[in-house]
Amino acid sequence: MSPATPTRPDTRYWVNTISRDHVLLGVAGGFTQAGHGRDTRLRRLRRGDGIAFYSPRAEIGAAKPLQHLTALGVIADDEPYRVRLQPGSEPWRRRVEFEQVRAVPIRPLLPMLGFVTDEQRWGLPFRQGLFEVPAGDFGVIAGALRDAAGMDDAFSASGRTAER
Repeated sequence: MSPATPTRPDTRYWVNTISRDHVLLGVAGGFTQAGHGRDTRLRRLRRGDGIAFYSPRAEIGAAKPLQHLTALGVIADDEPYRVRLQPGSEPWRRRVEFEQVRAVPIRPLLPMLGFVTDEQRWGLPFRQGLFEVPAGDFGVIAGALRDAAGMDDAFSASGRTAER
């Protein structure tokens, strides 16, 4: 069983919308943030919940869209914790056990995702930042990320992108 395979019967599943550069920081540090560093949404997560990451852009403010799923993990703590990055910057975080996966474009998955009810406006759910998704939708996302890990031409969340 991989680290990103939740085991509780009441497991919940989440997608966190974050630029790829911030996802990479989280993967390297074993954490996630949401809501511009506030703890409000992070408090909804429980140890063992599955979490996937969608990156609309490679970097905040980048002109070119990325629109890839970029990471997959399991919440590994019981409460949000606060870190002091610099004076005046103390974001809340959650520990995440990340799985080794490769980034994949989201567009081919849209017809399989039940939370995307309008393919013309498919990006609207992701504007919520951190949001819950049904188990079946999480399975589609996790499967695509895991399947891509075996592709030679795919790129990992370490900064490269799958070309499809």
